[in-house]
Amino acid sequence: MATRLGRILLSATLVVGLMLPQVAAAAEFNDSQRSELGDIIRDYLLKNPEVLRDAFQELQRREQVAEAEAAQQALSKNAASIYRSEGDLVVGNPNGSVTMVEYFDYNCGYCKRALPDVLKMIETDSDLRVVLKEYPILGPGSSYAARAALASRQQGKYWEFHLALLEQRGAISEPKVIAVAEKVGLDVDKLKTDMESEDIQRILAENMSVAQSLGINGTPAFIVGEQVIPGAVGYSALVGAVSRVRDAGGCAIC
Repeated sequence: MATRLGRILLSATLVVGLMLPQVAAAAEFNDSQRSELGDIIRDYLLKNPEVLRDAFQELQRREQVAEAEAAQQALSKNAASIYRSEGDLVVGNPNGSVTMVEYFDYNCGYCKRALPDVLKMIETDSDLRVVLKEYPILGPGSSYAARAALASRQQGKYWEFHLALLEQRGAISEPKVIAVAEKVGLDVDKLKTDMESEDIQRILAENMSVAQSLGINGTPAFIVGEQVIPGAVGYSALVGAVSRVRDAGGCAIC
């Protein structure tokens, strides 16, 4: 409610700016003139409330444009980290002409729902490179699982462990992570030691920082070419995004 009220007030401010440019000079008016100006604005808005709706829509449009521009700048600035970080799990064709990046959390139900779509993309597109980024934002269990998954690289079982964790039902906790690790044949003692690596902390911190600069606040979130796609949008939407990148001649910064 407070957020909506704030947006309405911002919209009203925008209306004032659009309909009465001279309001910027209101400081030059005396008290009587300012009071009269306020009455004029109030009367106009009461008689034309749809103006607030239109201004609110314009405010949303401007915010979306600003967010998109900020995301594009962040993509360009952090291209090496996003597309070519040594800490990432890369599956599909490592030399594919199009790259699809996914930020995920092992406790994210939508990530689990998106897993079949990601697997189908890999199976049906032999020229697709898929980069998977640990983005544990759903609590301590998520963080523990992400650290364990990254540590499993040392035993050559990252992909297998990743799939097994995402296929688990219910919340991912430390005991469940260890149980899954044992099931896929990981040396748990070594895994726990490798989890304390400073390199793992650096990778997770970098993923967090870059994702936030891109405006990614939830999981899953995909990047296809230079487009950020939030949510479990489905197989068809992902295929369409990949096709658009290919039709455009590829991704210049990937």
